[in-house]
Amino acid sequence: MAMFSLKIRVHIAVLIARLLFYVFCFPPCQALDNITRNRALKDGESIVSIGGKYVLGFFSPNRSSNRYVGIWYSSDSEQPVPVVWVANRENPITDSSGVVYVNENGSLVIADGRQNRLWSSSTSITARNTSATLLDTGNLVVLDPNTGETIWESFDHPSHGLLPTMKIGIDLNTSQSRFLQSWKDASDPSAGNFSLGISPLKPPYQAYIWRNISEPYWRSGPWNGRAFLGIPGMSSRFISEFSVDEEGGSVTMMFDPYNDSASNQTLFRLNSSGNFEQLLWIDEKKEWLSTWSALRNECDVYGKCGPSGVCNPLSSPLCTCIRGYGPRFKEEWNRGKWSGGCVRRNLLKCELEANGSSNSSSREDAFLKLQMMKVPDTIASLSFVSADDCEGMCLRNCSCSGYAFDAGIGCMFWNGDMIDLQIFGVDGVDLYVRLPASELGRKNQIEKVIVIVVVLGTSIICVFLFLMWRWLVKRRERGYHDEAESNGEGRLIQNYSAQQSNGRNSLQIRLKQEDGSELPMFDFKVVSLATDDFSSANKLGGGGFGTVYKGKLPSGQEVAVKRLSKASVQGLHEFRNEVIVISRVQHKNLVRLLGYCAEGEEKMLLYEFMPNRSLDAFIFGSDGRKLDWAQRFHVIEGVARGLLYLHRDSRLKIIHRDLKASNILLDKELNPKISDFGLARIFGGSEIEANTRRVVGTYGYMSPEYAMEGLFSEKSDVFSFGVLLLEIVSGKKNTSFYNQEQSQSLNLLSHAWKLWNHGQALELIDPKLGSTYAEPQVLRCIHVGLLCVQEFAVDRPSTSAMALLLGTDNAMPPTPKQPAFTITAWRHSTTASEERASINNVTVTTLEGR
Repeated sequence: MAMFSLKIRVHIAVLIARLLFYVFCFPPCQALDNITRNRALKDGESIVSIGGKYVLGFFSPNRSSNRYVGIWYSSDSEQPVPVVWVANRENPITDSSGVVYVNENGSLVIADGRQNRLWSSSTSITARNTSATLLDTGNLVVLDPNTGETIWESFDHPSHGLLPTMKIGIDLNTSQSRFLQSWKDASDPSAGNFSLGISPLKPPYQAYIWRNISEPYWRSGPWNGRAFLGIPGMSSRFISEFSVDEEGGSVTMMFDPYNDSASNQTLFRLNSSGNFEQLLWIDEKKEWLSTWSALRNECDVYGKCGPSGVCNPLSSPLCTCIRGYGPRFKEEWNRGKWSGGCVRRNLLKCELEANGSSNSSSREDAFLKLQMMKVPDTIASLSFVSADDCEGMCLRNCSCSGYAFDAGIGCMFWNGDMIDLQIFGVDGVDLYVRLPASELGRKNQIEKVIVIVVVLGTSIICVFLFLMWRWLVKRRERGYHDEAESNGEGRLIQNYSAQQSNGRNSLQIRLKQEDGSELPMFDFKVVSLATDDFSSANKLGGGGFGTVYKGKLPSGQEVAVKRLSKASVQGLHEFRNEVIVISRVQHKNLVRLLGYCAEGEEKMLLYEFMPNRSLDAFIFGSDGRKLDWAQRFHVIEGVARGLLYLHRDSRLKIIHRDLKASNILLDKELNPKISDFGLARIFGGSEIEANTRRVVGTYGYMSPEYAMEGLFSEKSDVFSFGVLLLEIVSGKKNTSFYNQEQSQSLNLLSHAWKLWNHGQALELIDPKLGSTYAEPQVLRCIHVGLLCVQEFAVDRPSTSAMALLLGTDNAMPPTPKQPAFTITAWRHSTTASEERASINNVTVTTLEGR
């Protein structure tokens, strides 16, 4: 027993000795102040800047086990913090044995557990007390202890991030650049395909993003002393310094967007997809947000439309030639391959004179004014003269193809082709393109006045005729009423039946004239017989528009009959619109209209019968019907193809304006078909956007510019598709998401955006899917959905880009910006009720301008 007690006492004494040894010899792990020859930084330790703003330490990127030494903002948030600088980006450490130390030459070194040197600052100084310190600017510096001077700093060796007060630029004497280099991908910080820096060409200097070192991918436009002319909406606070030291032989640029608040955490970074973006920490939301990006649309890609081609992100197609120019390769241009650009159709006067042409004396050159333009690349020459002198100087030089003037730069002249032209929505400059005067179409002003008068006169006559027609109809109705009172009911019925017959024939003629398709018009008796006199047993569903019945024609074909009620919000205009629109389009993902009936006050549409009815019953319903992920993605792809056909591939460009789950019908093989074209609009010619005072559609699916301003375009349907896409993934309605007990978000868009920014996007997935979904495919769908519901139409992808992003894993989607309607909750205010079983449920909200 005594021996046992002795052993216990010895064991306790050993434990106490070990504890004292660890306490005094190995203090608790904590952040170091700096790195010296006597104090190394091991994996698991970190250095914090004196103000606590930045951290230097070891990290592993997303889905990677490799270890790198980097700098990032200090944060107590659970959200991942963006890395701002990486040291050993090309030589990772494969385990946790890494160490950072200062060697005998004063160099900062990163080595692994086997003492293999993986990275070094390559400085040379023999002082014993050399140290590396992390400053509160995010700059890691190596200091000479004798002089206190900086002998090496990380700001001189950027990786992918640009911090406030950090400079990038070029040495004009050696052409050596200090530039940013993107990561290869989110899991690999080694040098990627994209770099950003200052062009070594003559002033005015520009910033570029290059692909594969030398291929321009984006261009800032020239610097005018206040802003880059190729960045619309750029304020003077965006860049606090852009200096050109010709004598010293350097050009540098420094970003400092928030000088007035040093506490703001911000970072400009070049991401792996080649986009230069600003990230800003929003303290109220406790998250990082992308507040600006260089590439906002397809037109920001360098030379999208080739030489002398103009790119407009709001037009379809994107590229057009300048007036007086034509496609260099017409067949390729018509197929959407615009890289060949455009060429001038006729020679200038000076070119004709050089060729000895006799027609040159009757020819003059003039200038076409293009407003709000991004100035072309490769400025041939500059001249610091007044704006009035630019035109004459260009005319005196036969090689001059155009000019522009900016107060900070002067006259800018271009020779030959002009590359990277774009129309801006704000800012930009006036670009003057030199053309033969005949190309400008300078006709007599009287002709313009005549055209205006004719258009106005025609409009007035049409309005007058319409009002007269309405007056005659009302008068005729009053006449029938008086006739009934004086001559008896029998004569009234006889005349009224004749009038309705004539009206039916008139409507049939008008519809056939307008749609040109000879769509069958069914007699009311035939439709009544097909639906067993519209019996309740054949009722499929209904809403504010009326009721939908299942029917069987004498030929044996099953149909769905939409019978519009007299009080329906879908009136004669919507009825005619659907007949005309849907009869002109044919696609496997659009519902097929078989015919219509217009007799008396009855208005009915006959569709092909969809045995599985509408999509909302599957994703929102509680009747046991459900779709697995493969079936849901099949529906998503089908709807995208149908929308692409309406917007781009059909002979008519059609904007649906009411895309939602209840308007997606499913056939027996669960193939989706877009239905209900009563609110659709046909766009003609070069029309890309329209305005209406009568806003119709469904709250929760309407884009902000349409709901608030009545503006609709292809991007309006893209917004609706984005909402539908997120609903299919989540199984929740956007308009009723505020009823969810466990979410603080106001709607589905807010909830999806919150999860995406916290790296928890997979939590959005419908629990009914279990674990059967394909994770990369679901994440891509959520990503595309958030791109489609961005607040501003210009930020949303086009329908073709949207379909491409969904259909391929190779396309790299851009980073989405904040969706619309994430501040205030939408209330489900409609003028029509809903039933999930509806074959063609319609919810219409009408806002009339005063």
